[in-house]
Amino acid sequence: MKKLILLLAIAMICLNVLAQEDSVKTDLNKDTIRIGGMIIVKKGKGDKDKRLSVKIGDDNSKKKKSNLSTNWWIIDLGFSNYNDKTDYTNTGSYLINRPGYPALNKNDFKLKGGKSMNVNIWVFMQRINLIKHHVNLKYGFGLELNNYRYKSAVNYNEGGLVPYTANTQTNVPFIFRDSIAFSKNKLAADYATIPLMLNFVTNPDQPKKGVSFSLGVSAGYLYSQRNKQKSNERGKLKNKGDYDLAHFKFSYVAEIGIGPVRLYGSFSPKSIYERSLDMRPYNMGFRFSFW
Repeated sequence: MKKLILLLAIAMICLNVLAQEDSVKTDLNKDTIRIGGMIIVKKGKGDKDKRLSVKIGDDNSKKKKSNLSTNWWIIDLGFSNYNDKTDYTNTGSYLINRPGYPALNKNDFKLKGGKSMNVNIWVFMQRINLIKHHVNLKYGFGLELNNYRYKSAVNYNEGGLVPYTANTQTNVPFIFRDSIAFSKNKLAADYATIPLMLNFVTNPDQPKKGVSFSLGVSAGYLYSQRNKQKSNERGKLKNKGDYDLAHFKFSYVAEIGIGPVRLYGSFSPKSIYERSLDMRPYNMGFRFSFW
């Protein structure tokens, strides 16, 4: 077995020498021969004292770090919420009040924080080296999935017969207080999103042992929205519509990594609604990424 290992080692060295023939460099002044990652140095002053010293690899033989790196299929798991800045005295006909009940207000749009989930699926993210791999430009593309779980029985309608009226019809979206209680009532809003950030890294060679920080913006396009409900009276319902949601979403985004742990956050200074309600969304959670 030892002889076989020795023969294999000799064969590998010979193959490596043949493959690296064109990389052989000789420095006559230093009596040094480089064969790929192998350095042979002649030591001693006189001819009789000269001897060979072999060194495998050195700092100069390391591969150059690529200026572009790609991370595929990154997953974010976190929570969705919003800051409600709505003026409920000036919502027009978007909110329909139920007779005998208080008008819809800020309390009706409060969320179940632990059940309002945010899941982001980034198809890829890339980093371009700007300054010695410590400062990078970071960008990507993915899907941003938001679920807003309501505590109350608010109900979305794309248009049609207005509740609590005889024959009033409308062709514009509206929200009304339903007459039943829901065990599950949520608004789902999904975006195709492109983030663009400046990325700072303390340890480019071992990113999971250093600290990293990214700050930038993102632009998203709303491609799907729906109101999903569950109740004893009606079972499971999924209603799709426009609901006056804005088609584009602009956000400030950030992420921080300490060792292998990575956190992310985003905040939009504009409402997710086009005209009626003023609700400015934010997300935060854990990011599962290689860097």
